[in-house]
Amino acid sequence: MKTIVFSDIDGTLLHSDHQMSVATKEAILSLQAKDIPFVIVSARSPSGIYPILKKNDFTCAIIAYSGGLILNEAHEVIASQGFSASQAKAMIGFMHQQGFDLTANIYSGDDWIVEKRDERVLREEQIVEAKARVASFDDLNDDMSVNKILCMCNPDYTNDIEKALKERFKDVVISKSSDILIEINALGITKAHAVEVLCNYYHCPIDQAIAFGDNYNDLSMLEAVGHPYLMANAPQALLEKLPTHTLSNDDDGLVYALKQLQLIDG
Repeated sequence: MKTIVFSDIDGTLLHSDHQMSVATKEAILSLQAKDIPFVIVSARSPSGIYPILKKNDFTCAIIAYSGGLILNEAHEVIASQGFSASQAKAMIGFMHQQGFDLTANIYSGDDWIVEKRDERVLREEQIVEAKARVASFDDLNDDMSVNKILCMCNPDYTNDIEKALKERFKDVVISKSSDILIEINALGITKAHAVEVLCNYYHCPIDQAIAFGDNYNDLSMLEAVGHPYLMANAPQALLEKLPTHTLSNDDDGLVYALKQLQLIDG
């Protein structure tokens, strides 16, 4: 069948140590040898995705910033959408005014901007193998296009912060991607829309597409495709919501499902 495979990164494609297993790499290469497109879908920036490709010696199309930036296999821009820096400043100003326990990050293209490299930023740098640039948000050009704001939160308050942001800002997409991370994108940006764009790009019906994810910001993508798979390590509420599950990321759930679908040998 004509198909395409989409996969989230953290908690899905990579093990808990943020490394890709040999079995997963071999599965991806096997798909590509059969001319089945494989696409990485992530809230990360491109610079946070490239080290994975380089380390594992393959390339593929990329959906970055949860759909805010879409790149083909040659990493040429297919689509890019964001909001203005003035909007970003207004949101971050609200966060400061409310005294939220978080660190704000601004992403524009492949530029990752922070006001200080605190322990949260240092941890993220280690995970994604990319470096943030320190600059004052007040100095950013108001017309600059922002692909994403990332809020690194105290896990005790993430849900409350997400609720407050959603109540205050209705003209952006706000989603929790982990117990400590909240992503803010321009209105209309979702992983589902990005998946639809790439299905059209590869001339694959979306009801034949396969997708793997493990968290709430993957839900729109999983609900959009014909063959969604939720990792066993997903939150219990999501496991109860979506019926099709595979093994956990640490048990190579992506590989297991592709074998069940007979897209790879095994």
